[in-house]
Amino acid sequence: MSIQVFGTPVSRGVAIGRAVLVASSRVDVAHYFIGIDRIESEIDRLRQARDGVAAEFGALKNELPAEAPHELAALLDVHLMLLHDESLIGATKAWISDRHYNAEWALSAQLEVLARQFDEMEDAYLRERKADVEQVVERLLRELRPSAVGAAAAGAPATQAARDFGGEDPLVLVANDVAPADMLQFKRSVFTGFVTDVGGRTSHTAIVARSMDIPAVVGAREASRLIRQDDWIVIDGDAGVVIVDPSPIVLEEYRFRQRQSELERARLDRLRHTPAVTLDGQAVELLANIELPGDAAGALEAGAVGVGLFRSEFLFMNRGGNVPGEDEQFEAYRDAVIALQGLPVTIRTVDIGADKPLERGSAQEHRYDHGLNPALGLRAIRWSLSEPGMFRQQLRAILRASAYGKVRILIPMVAHLGEVRMTFEALTRARQQLDDAGRAYSQVEVGAMVEVPAAAVMIDRFLRHFDFVSIGTNDLIQYTLAIDRADEAVAHLYDPWHPAVLQLLHHTISRANALGRAVSVCGEMAGDVAFTELLLAMGLRSFSMHPARIASIKQRVLRADTRQLAAHLEQVLDSDAPAEVLRLALQGRTWH
Repeated sequence: MSIQVFGTPVSRGVAIGRAVLVASSRVDVAHYFIGIDRIESEIDRLRQARDGVAAEFGALKNELPAEAPHELAALLDVHLMLLHDESLIGATKAWISDRHYNAEWALSAQLEVLARQFDEMEDAYLRERKADVEQVVERLLRELRPSAVGAAAAGAPATQAARDFGGEDPLVLVANDVAPADMLQFKRSVFTGFVTDVGGRTSHTAIVARSMDIPAVVGAREASRLIRQDDWIVIDGDAGVVIVDPSPIVLEEYRFRQRQSELERARLDRLRHTPAVTLDGQAVELLANIELPGDAAGALEAGAVGVGLFRSEFLFMNRGGNVPGEDEQFEAYRDAVIALQGLPVTIRTVDIGADKPLERGSAQEHRYDHGLNPALGLRAIRWSLSEPGMFRQQLRAILRASAYGKVRILIPMVAHLGEVRMTFEALTRARQQLDDAGRAYSQVEVGAMVEVPAAAVMIDRFLRHFDFVSIGTNDLIQYTLAIDRADEAVAHLYDPWHPAVLQLLHHTISRANALGRAVSVCGEMAGDVAFTELLLAMGLRSFSMHPARIASIKQRVLRADTRQLAAHLEQVLDSDAPAEVLRLALQGRTWH
């Protein structure tokens, strides 16, 4: 019998496939696919971890004092027995060999299976034994955790295998939540859709799902508990519905919708290399947002005329807390610049913090990870300025890459003029260090992210120092409306159409244009067709988005007349219902 789970639709379309559950754990777990050549070594890792924990339990038992309660020794015996139970270790090996999961992911997947079995037992005593299994698995996970020195090598993206599921069922990911580092791994993976229990429209999972142009539903509450491993499910990314075990009739209806979506994508694909020019002759720059150097080729293929946002923080993730050195960063930035073949690349300095923390155990992690509200804490430029050596290291790497093409530097979350002064002092020092070392670099433009309302209000003062600005609408909306954008409990209050948000956007764009400074939008609104005409009416001529969104936005640009749109702008901005006013204006009707 099929069931329906409701959540927040965050990425349009339909996905059909078997569920792959990523269980939540009190221990951080890396999730990545391994190649066939690594299956035996991964199983050996599991075996070594089991032997290590068994030795630990044996030592604990031998060291028990004579007066210790008998129950303690009996509990250790139970845990030792579980360590060698086929339902745990044998089944975990099967996840590794059959699905090519890394050992940690395989353990988590099998724990999820066993936990459900215990939950369904009628005997209360047996149900409580689930805690024993959880404790054993957590011991194993801790034993599997690589040392700080070898962490990057063991779990870095380079070890990620591209699974070939030819002839196999499509897979959809189901989780309580997905960490940004794991999303980076899954991005190059095989999943055709995502479902999470938590999150809102601009949570990181939602953003990456949209960037991958695959259907996703977040904030689905109990989805990861109601859905079992390998269940057939349908993700309706338009309605925010997840259907578990759909009937044949329902399945056929959704497969028809899938085919229609594929035809639409093929039609849009023909616009890839058509210049983005409005009906009244306004040229519009459509740029790409990327996370890693390897994304640059996809940006060119999608028709981007440059990179408007290289999120450098993703170079810092999945490294067991080890931050990349100057040479490693330089090589990554240089590769992206070369791949863009002379087109501009805007590199944002590291935006660590909030929903993108460093892994636990890193030397810097404790500096910000314990704030009551990480979104308002030591993050982005605040964190960089608190780590001046590391900040100058990144600036040197970016400057060195500028010798290979057109590079711009983008500073995130600027709110104070003091931060501006300290940033330029760091940049001057970085240039001097490169001069002293005899390293080549070129002139770069420096810009600021407008993400904090203070930056929008003070835009004239900021533009005395910066060459350009880029509006990060995700955080600008969050900070303007005091809404945690990752919290599904308040997701309904996150409103890009809020008049205050639109006023800040219009003020920033119009002042930058008036002062002759370049301005772009690199947040989610840039890739959302619902806002294309509004941003054009405001005078925006530079949009930066995930490459998968470029064709859809280009189609709207080609059909737009900015003179007609601008004529309706004042009415839209003055309205209490701006979305409806704009919709009627586009239909040639008037709001009453």
